[in-house]
Amino acid sequence: MQLLRISIPGTQVKEPERVTRMQNEMMDKLAAIPGVDSVAIASAAPLETANLQNDLLYARDKVYAARQIPPVRAFRYISPGFLKTDGTPLIAGRDFTWTDVYEKRHVGIVSENLAREMWGSPAAALGKEVRTGLQNDAWREVVGVVGDVYDNGPAQKAPAIAYWPLMVDHFELADLYATRYAVFVIRTNRAGTANFVAEARRAIWSVNANVPVFLTRTLQDLYGASMARTSFTLVLLAIAGVMALVLGVVGIYGVIAYAVTQRTREIGIRMALGAQPAALQHMFVLQGLRLAGVGALLGIAAAAALTRMMSSLLFKTAALDPWTYAVVSALLILAATLASYFPARRATAVSPVEALRTE
Repeated sequence: MQLLRISIPGTQVKEPERVTRMQNEMMDKLAAIPGVDSVAIASAAPLETANLQNDLLYARDKVYAARQIPPVRAFRYISPGFLKTDGTPLIAGRDFTWTDVYEKRHVGIVSENLAREMWGSPAAALGKEVRTGLQNDAWREVVGVVGDVYDNGPAQKAPAIAYWPLMVDHFELADLYATRYAVFVIRTNRAGTANFVAEARRAIWSVNANVPVFLTRTLQDLYGASMARTSFTLVLLAIAGVMALVLGVVGIYGVIAYAVTQRTREIGIRMALGAQPAALQHMFVLQGLRLAGVGALLGIAAAAALTRMMSSLLFKTAALDPWTYAVVSALLILAATLASYFPARRATAVSPVEALRTE
């Protein structure tokens, strides 16, 4: 997904309709570029927390006590079709329409977590009225509820967001307000290529040559930046985990193999008394398995107790992963089995007389 940020020159408050129609025309030009599936515009793209606006959000059906104010919420101004282009699912209700925008209808959309927090369910949020903390701001009907967007990165909880149309009326600011500092969100299979960015710039400049186009990047770039710290931490943990597993396997093999080798004289005595080599090998392997089994159980218990430290680095993944525990335990038990079997086989291959001479 390609992102192109623009800033339309001029006073946004004085000419909001001109700004909005200009943005709409630019979207039409961008949609005509080969390879473009859909285009939308918003005040901030997903993961662009620096460009999100924040304010109080009042609900008309909620009663606030003296000196009590509602929590601060994040706001995003979007065009019709933004949710589809961005891939944000519509949980209940509908998207904005251009009729909502140009007729200046008092409508809004809220995120699913905000709807559940305030009204219990997405369906219950439809028809409710909300407004910002601006003095004398208009009450807006909630016409849609959308899925949560992890604007702070996958590692953090999705913020509660309210969505407004591109052109809204904030009475404290002016009669109308239009978002002129915005970002085009373009769904295309050519995202990130220099040729596509050049074509997109020309399409925007064909409408207004004075509009600066900057911060041309992809949604994958934003995602990578949001995951940089977590990815670095996970890489270090993966390296440490692999090294610990290798050292554990080598250590288990070496210790058990040494312990079995030290019992070569015992093996000779047992063979002299009539014990069969296969039975001796089986006995030592079972002893090694018992030790490895006890160690694996203790290790799983310790790992389960430390999973809380890993939970903050995982996204929609349980810290208790049975398959991981099973595979690692199987590797350690296999190492213990081999460490018991091979030395025992070598010792039983020696004649009892030579084995008895071993000190």
